[in-house]
Amino acid sequence: MNISTRQRDIIDILRRDSFVSIDKLAEHFDVTPQTVRRDVNMLSDANLVRRRHGGVEYAGEPGMNLSYDSRQVTNIAAKHAISLHVASLIPDGASILIGIGSTLELVALNLVDHRHLTVITNNMNAAMALGNNTGNRIVIPGGTLRLPDRDVISPEAELMFNKYKVDYGLFGVGGVEPDGTLTDFDHREVSLRQAIAANCRNSILVADQSKFGRPAPAKGGHLTNPDLIVVDGLPGGVFDPLFDRQDVRARLQIAKSESYE
Repeated sequence: MNISTRQRDIIDILRRDSFVSIDKLAEHFDVTPQTVRRDVNMLSDANLVRRRHGGVEYAGEPGMNLSYDSRQVTNIAAKHAISLHVASLIPDGASILIGIGSTLELVALNLVDHRHLTVITNNMNAAMALGNNTGNRIVIPGGTLRLPDRDVISPEAELMFNKYKVDYGLFGVGGVEPDGTLTDFDHREVSLRQAIAANCRNSILVADQSKFGRPAPAKGGHLTNPDLIVVDGLPGGVFDPLFDRQDVRARLQIAKSESYE
């Protein structure tokens, strides 16, 4: 494939920013959105970028997740809306299992003012955020800290989750296939997500629209498994039949978007 100068520049921008809207790319290159979409389609066909709702993201290395720093700033407004929505569902005094991921770090930040939470987590970003409230009780596993994600995905972490039965289990996912299959980038992440779901009375999956259609190699679970699915909107396209299912709609809550600085 011969890549034009503009297409190469698009890849460089996505390496730096991870996700950019079509409109911003059109403005940057002073071309129409249709021109950018043609470039993106060619790059997507070559597996160099991935089309996402409203924009495009860097594909990175095949089968590998983006860096945590990149994920922290990708779809930040959507993740913030989801995190606020989930935090509003958790009452004071609740016990919670919290999994890994940048959206769940935001959920933890929005739970800081809750009172007397018992939190069991392998997500050190969440633990540190909730540690700012000394009224909380926080349980973390031993083992090796995975950097730069700052989480623990060890058998000890799974054993820790299996020792509790809590009010709420919060977890994310690496990707969602059009048939509803849930995927992650590491089989240990799948095992930990399933341990959280198995040891709570109310399981909540958080997933912004960039997760739908995002390829990840380790599979486990289905979109109909959690008690509640919190998203920032419906992905549309090939996912329409999935979201037309009553057993999916019955679990679905769409977080209200708002501006986020």
